[in-house]
Amino acid sequence: MAKTDTNGETARSSRAPRKTTSTAASRPAPRATSAKTETPYHHGALREALLQAAERVLERDGLSGLTLRAVAREAGVSHAAPTHHFGDLTGLLSELAAVGFRQFNAAMASSCDAATTPLARALARPKAYVAYAQAHPGMYGIMFRTERLDYSRPSLHEAAEASFAGLANAIGMMRQEQISGDALTLNQGAAIARAWSMVHGFTMLLLDGRLEDILGRLPEGTTPERLLEAMLMAPITGKLPGP
Repeated sequence: MAKTDTNGETARSSRAPRKTTSTAASRPAPRATSAKTETPYHHGALREALLQAAERVLERDGLSGLTLRAVAREAGVSHAAPTHHFGDLTGLLSELAAVGFRQFNAAMASSCDAATTPLARALARPKAYVAYAQAHPGMYGIMFRTERLDYSRPSLHEAAEASFAGLANAIGMMRQEQISGDALTLNQGAAIARAWSMVHGFTMLLLDGRLEDILGRLPEGTTPERLLEAMLMAPITGKLPGP
């Protein structure tokens, strides 16, 4: 039963009255816009971002894990983006190999520039060759997977030609003669092929772990680099007959 105060007014219930809310206030708060999963890029930067993403995927997951969708996912863009820029997987791999050759060439040129003696210069290029492959095995591997690449793409053709020109120039300096990459004598071709075969073969054996047995039989502390130096400095006698 309700109580009455001294003025005869009925006391209100101690319960607080309900507040009336306006229509606007009663509306649910607008949902926050979810963050875009795609990463915005300035015009012209997406192609470079896709190549950088492709390199990360290649080095982390290997060639079998490198797909257009994987690259798009790594870059945080739509799945159509790699197709728009490279056409297909062969196009992407070819452009990625071109990046690899440019990195490769720059590493060897920098190493040669830093050398201070004729012997150091002679050893600098092959050492840088092996060092690049060890640091970037995925990129190095794709650069020589000719069956997966399209050499008609100008960027790849130019980068690969620059690499060959650097090798030919290095051999020419060792032989103290000018070598033109367009026309070689038999002896010049043999010298280039011999040097390339030696360093490339050494690199592949090293990456595959096939030199461990030899290294284990050598004096303690012998490094792969020291073994390579010994190979390069071993005298090679004789020339092929003819020009």
